[in-house]
Formats: sequence, structure tokens, C-alpha cells
Amino acid sequence: MLTTRRLPGLAVTDHLFTVPLDHAEPGGATIDVFAREVADPARGDEQLPWLLYLQGGPGGKSPRPLNAGGWLDRALKTHRVLLLDQRGTGRSTPVTARSAAAFGSPRQLADHLALHGAASIVADAELIRRQLCGDEPWETLGQSYGGFATLSYLSFAPEGLRACYITGGLPGLDATADDVYAATYPRVRDKVLAHYLRHPDDPHTLRRLADRLDHRAVHLPDGDRLTVRRLRTLGLILGMGDGSSRLHWLLDESLDPAGEPTTAFLHQVMQLTAFTDNPLFAVLQESIYGRPGACTGWAAQRALAAHPAFAEDADPLLLTGEMIYPWMFREISGLRPFAEAADLLAARTDWATLYDPARLAANRVPVAAAVYHDDMYVDADLSLRTARSIGGLRAWVTNEWEHDGVTASNGRVLARLMDLASGRA
Repeated sequence: MLTTRRLPGLAVTDHLFTVPLDHAEPGGATIDVFAREVADPARGDEQLPWLLYLQGGPGGKSPRPLNAGGWLDRALKTHRVLLLDQRGTGRSTPVTARSAAAFGSPRQLADHLALHGAASIVADAELIRRQLCGDEPWETLGQSYGGFATLSYLSFAPEGLRACYITGGLPGLDATADDVYAATYPRVRDKVLAHYLRHPDDPHTLRRLADRLDHRAVHLPDGDRLTVRRLRTLGLILGMGDGSSRLHWLLDESLDPAGEPTTAFLHQVMQLTAFTDNPLFAVLQESIYGRPGACTGWAAQRALAAHPAFAEDADPLLLTGEMIYPWMFREISGLRPFAEAADLLAARTDWATLYDPARLAANRVPVAAAVYHDDMYVDADLSLRTARSIGGLRAWVTNEWEHDGVTASNGRVLARLMDLASGRA
């Protein structure tokens, strides 16, 4: 029996669904998929349309509602919201370092991980929709990778959709992992250099840290060694609206008077770079660009060689971004159980088709997409090329927000997209 709980301004109901691990074998093994229903308490008895939230990532669980603020406040004025923990995340039969270590072989683990992509997420969503809504379609809000999943949804199950809103998540329909990273490194470079202009002491602090790490071993609280290349992955946060400020204040207290990394700094670096809560982000990052008949082959690592400005001895020292490298699975303890399986995924060529260009061109479902002009993670040029190839899609290009605009805008981004999709804007 479902129980509804009250939080400040929210009525919350937890749902747990049993779905096939492999939707191509519906009689085989099953997993649990968790979703949290959120409604305005004052409208809890009304038959409002559903809005499914598809979180970014890959490998990110849905946000946990603390109050009725932000985009959720706007959504609850007109909708009942479903916060989905995509398979393998949060409370949906989570994939963790411990569960990965329990598999009999790297091949078995790799095959299991390959079933956690967009096609499976869409199939889960359709099964859940039928249980909650019957034949009624619902609306979706796809943030970042959630937008990638939305295009798969529009490609293979558009009958389940009434309208779609996408924020920072229009992928290149035919872009390979090599295409993606060729465009990514210059964007990351520009973000890092802009940060250095804003905070001119930070490149010197990073160089002092790098020199210290090169000359003597420094270990994080979990025992992992902090290397220069792991230090550089802190650049991942620079694509968020508050990322530059967060990085600056982290570096501001990184060294003690003797020039040693502070305990507080090491603890925060561990939290930011250990992937303890979301190993699937690292494991599946390049897989989301997999195409039938071709391997991704550690594309970010290969592309690095074409960008000498990112050398570890370059001045200034450039941070990296959303790139995932093979060394991470040997040096980061939370990722080590995935190491051989990650290599197998990088060599895999039998990826399913992610998108149906012909069906997307003929799309009749209203779609509104925010394209962030300065997005560090999703290339705006690729996004706009995709926008022009999808029927019924209206794009809004803005440099007012970074990649987290849907959460940082206090509901304004979602409101604008809803107006666009409905024809009000």
C-alpha cells in the first residue's frame, strides 16, 4: 500500500517497480526501479498531468526534494511530478563498487552495465507510465543526459509523450565519441582560462599543488594517492553556474603555511573525485556516444594527445572536464572493481541504435529545448544542428545560464520551455 508523506509544501509518495533487466527478455531476470511522486498538497486529489523528470549523468539519481522551491515549484503548479531514479542509481537496484565486485567475470559485469543505457531507461519509463497513467501520455523534463534519453524516447516510443522539455541535453544525432571530445577540449580550455582571469591567484596555487604532488606522495582520506591528473579533474565543476566560485574557495584554503595540502582540502577533493555515489557516471560516460559497429575506444584519452595545452607540465596547468580516462579505473578505489569491464565497454561495437533520425524528423510531439550557448559539457553547435533536424522542436539559445540553468534559474528556464512548447512564447 502506498503511503504519502508531507514535506514543506510537498506531498511525497514512493513507488517501487519491478522491470526486466533486459527488456528483450521479459521473462528473465528483473531489477527494481524506484520513483518518487511529488505533488502540491493543495491539489493532491486533482487529476493533474504527469511530468517525468529524467536526471542528467549518466548514472545520476533523481534529486531529493527538500522543499517546493526551484523548478519543482513551477512544475507543481500544473503537474504531478515523478522523480525517477534511473536504473542502477539511487534506490533502483544500484550499481556500486561492492555489487560490481560480486560479478563472476568482467565480461558478465560489462554485459550487465551495457543494459543501463538510454534504451533501457526508456523501456522502464514506458512500463511505469502504463502502470501509473494507463494509455495517457505524459510529459518529460530531461536535464543534460536526460535530454539524450528524451530523444531516444521520441525515437522509439513517442506515443507515450505529450510534450517534452530539454535543458542542456540535445546530443549530436550522428556524433561519435571522437567528434564530441574534439569539440570538448577547446570548451574546457576556455572555461579554465576564464576562471584564471577571474581568480588570477588560482593558477599559481594549482601549480604549487602539482609540484608538491610530483615530489612526494600525498594521500586522500580513503587511502588513494592524489596525483596531478586526479587534481586536474576538479575542472569538472567549472561548467556549473557556481562552479568557478566553488573551485576558487576550494583552492583558497588548499595549502597550509608550510605549503602542505590541508586536511579539509584533501577531504573535499576525495568527495569530488571518488565517484562513490555515482560510479555509473564514470563507467558509462563514453558509452552514451556508442554507435553500432564502432567502439568508443577511450576517445577522451586519445583526443588528449591532440591538445598539447593540456600537458601536465604546461603553463598554466589546465584542468580537465567531463572526460573519463582509463587510469581512473586503476587509481580511484571506488572504480577499481569496474576496470576490466570498462575496458570491455570501450572496445564494444554491438551498441544499439540510439536515435531514429527519420522518426525524429517527422516528430509531432511538442518539444522545447534550452541550448546554453557557453555549455562546457554539451556542444551548442551540435545541439543546434540536432534542433534543426527534429520536427516540432523549438530551441531557445541563451548565455544567461550555465549547464545547471534548470535548477539555478528558480523555475524560469522550465517556465520558458513550457511556454515555448505550448505556443505561448
